[in-house]
Amino acid sequence: MQVASMFFRPRAAEKLADPHLRQALDGLKSRFVAGRANVMVELDNFEEIREAAAQIRQRALDHLDFFLEEFERNASARGATVHWAETWADVTRIVCAIARDNAVRKAVKSKSMVSEECALNEALEAAGIEVVETDLGEYILQLGNEPPSHIIAPVIHKTKDQVSDLFAEKHHKARKTDIGEMTREAREILRPHFLSADMGISGANFIVAETGSTLIVTNEGNGRMVTTLPRVHVAITGIEKVVPTLEDVATLMRLLPRSATGQSISNYVSITTGTRGADDLDGPEQFHIVLLDGGRSRILASEFREILRCIRCGACMNHCPVYQNVGGHAYGWVYPGPMGAVLTPNYVGIENALDLPHAATLCNQCGVVCPVKIPLPELLRKLREKQFDLQLRPWAERFALRAWAFFASRPSLYAAISGIGVRVLHWMRDRRGMLRHLPFGGGWTDGRDMPAPAGRTFRALYAQRRQSRRSQ
Repeated sequence: MQVASMFFRPRAAEKLADPHLRQALDGLKSRFVAGRANVMVELDNFEEIREAAAQIRQRALDHLDFFLEEFERNASARGATVHWAETWADVTRIVCAIARDNAVRKAVKSKSMVSEECALNEALEAAGIEVVETDLGEYILQLGNEPPSHIIAPVIHKTKDQVSDLFAEKHHKARKTDIGEMTREAREILRPHFLSADMGISGANFIVAETGSTLIVTNEGNGRMVTTLPRVHVAITGIEKVVPTLEDVATLMRLLPRSATGQSISNYVSITTGTRGADDLDGPEQFHIVLLDGGRSRILASEFREILRCIRCGACMNHCPVYQNVGGHAYGWVYPGPMGAVLTPNYVGIENALDLPHAATLCNQCGVVCPVKIPLPELLRKLREKQFDLQLRPWAERFALRAWAFFASRPSLYAAISGIGVRVLHWMRDRRGMLRHLPFGGGWTDGRDMPAPAGRTFRALYAQRRQSRRSQ
């Protein structure tokens, strides 16, 4: 997927002016935010489970080499072939080679964000292989030639009417507006592909070291058909997705669907272990697992390592006021929202995503709802510091911060300058006591009015109040 994260500001402005996106994103609060709140009360010991989940993920990262080797050993013992990919290009090379060796003509895919990182569809199509996305949201995006805008609800940015128009155009059938009829139409078109595909491609929510299994969590049956019907199954995932045991998976699964979609449990939890046995009725003849580094080991060795605990639930973006208003495409790469604002600069280079660490209010909604306790605001702040230290921010911004630091470290001078500033701003107020234009801060007042200060600093007002109480 082409990186466009350096264009966040203009893209965000464009999305804010899109009435269809406004309508589509309204569903985030009603479906995901409210849904999560409703199902979390089912857990009497939610914070204890959350702490246990964070420890499970951190333990896996702290001993990543050990658990990955254990996974490879157990997966291989059950008939799977494990491939190690250092880069995104290695993933496409490995998967294309598997397809070529098995004379694959068609591949069906379940939703995989890692495959988006690697631009896998484009690579397979360039090799002459037909690729069909079978997750309903991803299928809609493929019809419209768009990237996903959310990691669990990839088509959240589209309204029902937009999807209805797209189906009518691409399917060459009468336009339907009933959701049930539209999904049936999609199923009727997709089902023959499952039966005729030579290869199934999936991601993995987790890989289990003790059993050598991969696990996917879905709300549609397509995931099971992709992993069991074709004669070749390829699972692609990042090395950070490993967990030590199935018991650990059970703990994480108490939080993942609740955090993601507001469900106590997803419709399908599919665990795939090895190839088809002699007595099995379905399953692949070959099972290939591609483990991608793609910059993850570099992040593991950095001060941002906690982001690798992420279980891709999407709760941070669902609750983020920035994402709720601009959607996922504004972020310009695979991962949007607060988790994307941390991951993208680390994957594609901080110089290619300068605005993303600033695409947050640092309100900590993301940190509060993260099921594995990733301190997202703190990581965003560290990225801002790194940008400043590398002199990647505009010179005016750097000058302003250095000037503020100079005055803030000299309390008497800071008090004097602040006193002058609040008096000037008080004088600039309109008849309603509001500031319509803030000098050097147009970003605050271009779209809203700001209450003018009272004309005296807090310190001055506090000192006056103390003096008044003493005199009484």
